[in-house]
Amino acid sequence: MACVETSSSRPYHLVIFGASGFTGQFVVEEVARTVSEGPKGNLKWAVAGRSKQKLEKVVEQAAGVLGKPELRTEVDIIVADVADPDSLAAMCKQAVIVLNCVGPYRFYGEPVVKACVENGAHQLDISGEPQFLEGMQLNYDSQAADKGVYIIGSCGFDSIPADMGVIYTRDQFKGTLTAVESYLTFGSGPEGTCIHDGTWQSAVYGFADSQKLQSLRRKFNHKPLPFVGSRIKRRGTLFFSNDIQQYTVPFMGSDPSVVKRTQRFLVEEHKETPVQYGAYAGIGGVGNLIKLMFTGMIFWFLVKFSFGRNLLIKHPELFSFGLFSKAGPTRKQMEGSSFQFAFYGEGYTEGEDPSQGKPSGKIRTLVQGPECGYVATPIAMVQAALTILSEPSALPKRGGVYTPGAVFAKTTLVDRLNKHGIQFSVL
Repeated sequence: MACVETSSSRPYHLVIFGASGFTGQFVVEEVARTVSEGPKGNLKWAVAGRSKQKLEKVVEQAAGVLGKPELRTEVDIIVADVADPDSLAAMCKQAVIVLNCVGPYRFYGEPVVKACVENGAHQLDISGEPQFLEGMQLNYDSQAADKGVYIIGSCGFDSIPADMGVIYTRDQFKGTLTAVESYLTFGSGPEGTCIHDGTWQSAVYGFADSQKLQSLRRKFNHKPLPFVGSRIKRRGTLFFSNDIQQYTVPFMGSDPSVVKRTQRFLVEEHKETPVQYGAYAGIGGVGNLIKLMFTGMIFWFLVKFSFGRNLLIKHPELFSFGLFSKAGPTRKQMEGSSFQFAFYGEGYTEGEDPSQGKPSGKIRTLVQGPECGYVATPIAMVQAALTILSEPSALPKRGGVYTPGAVFAKTTLVDRLNKHGIQFSVL
C-alpha cells in the first residue's frame, strides 16, 4: 500500500508546483477551500514555483478572494525550478503528493515526474497531451512501481469527467456494458467564453508531433483490446447529432486515449470486460461550423511548418476567433460557463448471453459541471488528491504510472465530485 502520511521529514500532504501559473492560481484557491477535508480535518500544504515574489502574490490573491487573511502566514512557499533538479528533489522530499500545474507538459513535465519518482512523492497532473502521458508510462512505470509511487496524469477536465464517466456508466448498467459514446457540449453566459493559451500551445505542438505519438505507441507492443458484442461504430469527421441537436466532431483531446488505457488496465489487472469508447464534441450550429472549418484549414496548414507554429503560438486570439487568449478568461466568464458530457451506453442486460446476438440494453448518463478549465479542473485535481490521502486501501496495490480510472475506479471519487459541483447522474 502506498504511503500517504506526512512525517517530520515530509511535512506537506500537498505541494502545488506551478502555483503562480494561470491554472495553478485556481488550484491554490481550491486547496484553500478544502483544507478541512484533509486527513483528520487538517490538510498541510505549500505552494512552489521558481519565483518567490509571484508565489507570495498568488497566496495574497487567494486570501483576498476567499476572505481568508490567515493564508498569508499559514501557507509555506518553496522555490523550485524545472531547470534545477536539486530544487525539484528538495521539493518532492517534502511532499506526500505534488500537484503539477506546469505546462505545456511536453516541455516541463518530465523533470517533475522524474523527481517525484526518485524522491518518493506521488504526482498528479492535469495534462491533456497524449504524447507526454503515454511517454511517462513507457519510461517511468516500472520505477514508480518499485518506489510505491503513483504518477497519475490527466486529473483535470482532461480527463476525469470522461474516464470516470465511463466507469460510472458501467457501474450503473445492470449487466455487461460493451460500448459508450460521449458527447461533450459547453455553455457560456453573456460574457462569452475563453481559454488560456497554454491549452492552445499544447494543441499546436501536439498536432505537429502526431507522428512521434504513433511511434511511441508501437513501443508498448500492445495487443488489440478484446471486445464483446458489436464493434463500436466509427462516425465521420463531421456529422449532425440528433441526440444533442448540434453539429459534432470527434473529440481531439486526450480522453479517448486515456479511457482506452484505463480499459486495458481493467482487463489486464482485474479481468474485467473492456468498454469500447467513442468521444465526440458538439460545435453548435451552422455559424460555428463555418468558423471551425475555416480555422481548421488554416491550423492544419500552419502547424506543419515551424514559421506557422510560431504564428499560431504568437497570435492565439487571431487564429481561434478569440476562443484562446494569452490573458485567459475573466472570472465573470468563468462564472457563466459550464460543460456537459452525455454518455450513451449499450450492452447485455442481466440474463442476456453476450455470445448470442447483438446487445439490446441501453443506458444514458450525464456528467455536468462548472467552467471546465479553471473551475472544474481544480476541483477534480484536488478531490483526486484528497481521495489518495483518505482511501489508500482502495487504490492499486502497486505504484506506477496510471490513468485516473485505473486508480480511482474502486474509490469514492465520484461521490466526492458530486458534493463539489461536478454531477454524475443516470437519465
